[in-house]
Amino acid sequence: MIARAMWSLLAGALILGGTVRGADDNWELVWSDEFDGPEVSDEWVFETGNGNDGWGNNELEFYQRENARIADGMLIITAKKESRDGFNYTSARLKTQGRKSWKYGRIEARIELPDFRGQWPAFWMLGDSITEIGWPRCGEIDIMENINGDRRVHGTAHWSAEDGSKAEYGGEISTTITRFHVYAIEWDEDFIRWFVDGRKYHEMRITDGVNGTSAFHEPFFIVLNLAVGGRWPGFDVENRKLPAEMRVDYVRVYQKKQ
Repeated sequence: MIARAMWSLLAGALILGGTVRGADDNWELVWSDEFDGPEVSDEWVFETGNGNDGWGNNELEFYQRENARIADGMLIITAKKESRDGFNYTSARLKTQGRKSWKYGRIEARIELPDFRGQWPAFWMLGDSITEIGWPRCGEIDIMENINGDRRVHGTAHWSAEDGSKAEYGGEISTTITRFHVYAIEWDEDFIRWFVDGRKYHEMRITDGVNGTSAFHEPFFIVLNLAVGGRWPGFDVENRKLPAEMRVDYVRVYQKKQ
């Protein structure tokens, strides 16, 4: 979500699509937010403003806490057409940085997405080390992204390759974004695997930090946001569909039982 690399480092990575995964008794719930109410938990930190270069993506929105609320047992992030500090759109972005982070596990959220041209909703993770070594060296795991309301969601990893260049490796799957789906990764010492509703559609090998993937053997925190515009979706925003909502039923983190 921070930025899209211009090329992909494919060696040592592997896609194995189409596998359906059911419940696994080896997973143990270690943290969750069910958004039961009445306010957003203090385990989330809100970003404010437009960041540096539109959060590294030339995004168009101003993030503010006011665009996130709890209602009907859900977190609702609303993108609006309104002016704030020189920007024409507002939305919200929240993260668990400094509050909660995890090394390995199953990380999932049940989410319903909006549908408008110019949207860029995301459920993703960043390495705790971002404040010390920056991006992309810290690593990034995009569990779910969508652009422009098309019928595909994307799962991608970003990192710094062994030669110091930016690297990414991603997959995608078609789905009905305006219905609730469970978006998840399963992440261990050897692989990151991406799922929608239990169906695996992408897999990446990280054994022993192959191809510079050592960042993925460190703790990561969670980010949720609904961006408006940017280098990937473009800058043609379908204003007539705003305000628009990204609805999150829950976020859960599981780890393997010891």
